[in-house]
Amino acid sequence: MKTVQLVEVGPRDGLQNEKTVLPVDAKVELINRSVAAGVKRVEAVSFVNPARVPQMAGAEEVMAQVPRIDGVSYIGLVLNRRGLDRALATGVDEVNVVVVSTDEFSTRNQGCTVAEGVAAWIDIAAAARAAGVRTTVTIATAFGCPFSGTVDAAWVTDLIGQVAQGGPDEIALADTIGVGVPEQVRTLAAGAARSAPDVPLRWHFHNTRNTGYANALTALELGAQALDASIGGFGGCPFAPAATGNIASEDLVYALDRSGVHTGVELESLAETAIWLGGLLSKDVPGQLNRAGNFPLV
Repeated sequence: MKTVQLVEVGPRDGLQNEKTVLPVDAKVELINRSVAAGVKRVEAVSFVNPARVPQMAGAEEVMAQVPRIDGVSYIGLVLNRRGLDRALATGVDEVNVVVVSTDEFSTRNQGCTVAEGVAAWIDIAAAARAAGVRTTVTIATAFGCPFSGTVDAAWVTDLIGQVAQGGPDEIALADTIGVGVPEQVRTLAAGAARSAPDVPLRWHFHNTRNTGYANALTALELGAQALDASIGGFGGCPFAPAATGNIASEDLVYALDRSGVHTGVELESLAETAIWLGGLLSKDVPGQLNRAGNFPLV
């Protein structure tokens, strides 16, 4: 049976753009529910400046309360060495470092150029490796930028080669604003195979233009090791205008289950948590599974 890892990013990417700022206990409960559903990798927190992204405040408090279970790995997003130091102090299992593909978005999002972002990643990677912590480097806006427009696949391929010099355990390619289509997934997968042939690929899709699930299934056909998704389909980037949520975990698992792809994640639990989270955020759930009815399927 074919398998793929579901990386639940709801506690981080799912919450970072919401007007409602959840308390620490609610964030921990979201993580608990994800783990109870069978998720083995959770992007739990972000060690960014809470003055810039208040939704991500309380990272240390969240990590102090998450359940420590064999086989479950907690990921912290870090952008600089200060963030890494904070992450290591909490005992995260993995760090995810973002390198943006365009200077304009990188400057707005992280206060640095692309070249500076690559240098920061190389430095963080070495320190994380010395601490025995697994690393992912995510190339954001790999499919398109809200300010610079189309991003050339050849440039992204070159950037993959640059970040591969840091020795990541995984490279993630992110469609930060949801402009990508399956043909771009194929092109970038081929580029990654040339520039970083030995590094597993993880993919991060948003469903802004209803292409996120097609992109995820295409990535799976091309050998994706891991796919990001957010319970309920909540999410977005505070620095990307009109960027909507990630693909919904429950919708993705439905498609994978019905396609004979094993994730080890319980669909009904995800769907119930999506409704619960929508209530906390006082929003309709963007994901479609609960709206479709006839659930659970028999």
